[in-house]
Amino acid sequence: MKLTSSAFAEGGKIPSKYTCDGANTNPPLTFSDVPAKAKSLVLIMDDPDIPDFAKEKFKVQVWDHWVVFNIPPETKEVSEGKNPSGVLGRNTGGKNAYGGPCPPDREHRYFFKLYALDTELPLPEGSTKAEVEKAMKNHILTEAKLMGRYERIKK
Repeated sequence: MKLTSSAFAEGGKIPSKYTCDGANTNPPLTFSDVPAKAKSLVLIMDDPDIPDFAKEKFKVQVWDHWVVFNIPPETKEVSEGKNPSGVLGRNTGGKNAYGGPCPPDREHRYFFKLYALDTELPLPEGSTKAEVEKAMKNHILTEAKLMGRYERIKK
C-alpha cells in the first residue's frame, strides 16, 4: 500500500498553505495498492517532535493533528481541504477536524499514516487516536506512511 501527496514528497517540506500560517487545510493525498481484503482504512496525522512544555501542558508525547477512521477501502484520494468519507476522530486540539502543522519552536516532522484493516471500528465520532489504535490492534493488514516537514518562518 502507498500513501503519497502531490503537494510534497516523502521527507519534503509541507507547503505553508496546509499549516496554521496558511489556509490550514489538509493537503491532497493519494492511496494506492490497498489490499483487496481491506474492510476499512484509518488515516492518522501526528507530530512526535512537540516541545517539552506542550508535553507537560497537554499530557501527551505526540500531537495528533488528524484522525479519520472507517474510510471506505475503495477510497483512492483525499482532495485538498476535504476530509475523506469516514468518521472523524478528535485531534489533540479537541476538534474533530484536520489541524495543520503549527510548530512553536523549530522544524517538526509530520507523519501521515494509512492503515488497511480487516474490519470496521465500532467507535463513535470524536474517538481519540489512542482509542482508534486500541480498536485496530490485531486488525491491521498493512500500513503506509508519508512524512513531511514544516518550520514556521520567524517574522
